[in-house]
Amino acid sequence: MNILGIDVGGSSIKGGLVDVTTGTLIGEVAHVPTPKPSTPVAVMKQVAVLGEKLGKARAVGFAFPSVVKNDVARTAANVDSAWIGTDGAALASGALGIPARFLNDADAAGMAEMKWGAGRDTPGVVIMLTFGTGIGSALLLDGQLVPNTELGHLEIDGGDAEKKASSAAKDNEGLSYKQWAKRVQKYLRHVEKLFTPDLFVVGGGVSKNSDRWVPLLDVATPVKPAQLLNNAGIVGAAMAAYEKFTE
Repeated sequence: MNILGIDVGGSSIKGGLVDVTTGTLIGEVAHVPTPKPSTPVAVMKQVAVLGEKLGKARAVGFAFPSVVKNDVARTAANVDSAWIGTDGAALASGALGIPARFLNDADAAGMAEMKWGAGRDTPGVVIMLTFGTGIGSALLLDGQLVPNTELGHLEIDGGDAEKKASSAAKDNEGLSYKQWAKRVQKYLRHVEKLFTPDLFVVGGGVSKNSDRWVPLLDVATPVKPAQLLNNAGIVGAAMAAYEKFTE
């Protein structure tokens, strides 16, 4: 069954049709720029363009960088503050003309990696971390999601961890992978003290170059790159929509 997955990031909105029985993408991933400012109206105009590129689907999962409760955005760390209090599912459904599920982007990625990727068959505490414009997080216990953890906003050195250890910080400051990996390591050690996880799964756009920085990390917890790379959010969003609208 084909379900549409859409993942909103700080710089681009990407989407694809997903075969939810295998966790694989059908065809190419399509991209459109994230508008500036990224208001709900502006984002949904771009989502409509994306939908035209991708074609028909039964439903859509919409992964978004926010705490999400009952399809409503409760925070807006790296998007326009007008999103706070917005029913994202209603907006996405209106823009695409199909039923929509609205959820946190890292939670979507984490569920996909537990089902089809690096976390598959891993018991205990698994923490998925996505490194992009910010740092997203998903906490899973024996495969069950604890939603909206937002661990990128843990305080390190007097500020949000993501301001120092996101891939955007790496790019903005011109850091080498070795320099940046030291910051990521410090962040992971902090997370370890709080959760004592059994596995870290690291994703986001920078995961495609995982061989350049993951081996540099010295932490107690095993670290695996996301097997679905930067498409984990798309796959997980589609999975969430399928679960909601076919049960």
